Amino acid sequence: MSNVLTSSYTEDGKYIKKIQSFVLREGRMTKGQRHAIANHWQTYGIDYQVQPLDFIALFGRKAPVVLEIGFGMGDSLVAMAQAAPEKDFIGIEVHQPGVGACIQQAVALELSNLKVIHHDAVEVLENMIAVDSVAGLQLFFADPWHKKRHHKRRLVQTSFIELVHTKLAVQGFFHLATDWHPYAVHMLEVFAEHAGYENQSVTGDFIVRPPHRPMTKFEKRGQRLEHGVWDLLYQKAD
Repeated sequence: MSNVLTSSYTEDGKYIKKIQSFVLREGRMTKGQRHAIANHWQTYGIDYQVQPLDFIALFGRKAPVVLEIGFGMGDSLVAMAQAAPEKDFIGIEVHQPGVGACIQQAVALELSNLKVIHHDAVEVLENMIAVDSVAGLQLFFADPWHKKRHHKRRLVQTSFIELVHTKLAVQGFFHLATDWHPYAVHMLEVFAEHAGYENQSVTGDFIVRPPHRPMTKFEKRGQRLEHGVWDLLYQKAD
């Protein structure tokens, strides 16, 4: 498994310095999570590398590939992979317990269409994902960095969505979700400035959670507390 790094850019895409868009709290791994990584990494894990992945060689077939950034403990990612066997999924996560938990679930379900990467998502996109190669990218409940002085750490910035745009195939999708309304508004504003994305909302802002995005335990708890969740869906323009 690789070390976790991260990069930062100005609004016009210029590299400035390394700033984390996440706080790395590893936590304690369970015996099952450690066992999953130790015994099944060769099957489900992808080591970080500075060259594009060959998806056909990786999965042994030609199929649409969907990336998910920050899959947490992997519950929804595993559920989506199980529900869509015609697609291949690659999850990117910096927290090792989550990586172990995701692999543990994939092993139990004998999934063949799911792989995980333990590394910073920006560097993975930059170096491991070929141009125009992925059918879609998912970013669910990224850290909103509530305080204004920390807004520069938010992952959804102009330079980031431009990077994603270069990796999406024609008509590829970018699906985001957040439970923090100010961040949802921030996302809308960032995407509004990029002509290469078309908002798929009929009202020009948010969509209703699609059935294929499983509701997480965190989200269900938020609903009980009457917290809102905002889904955004964009398609790469022709």
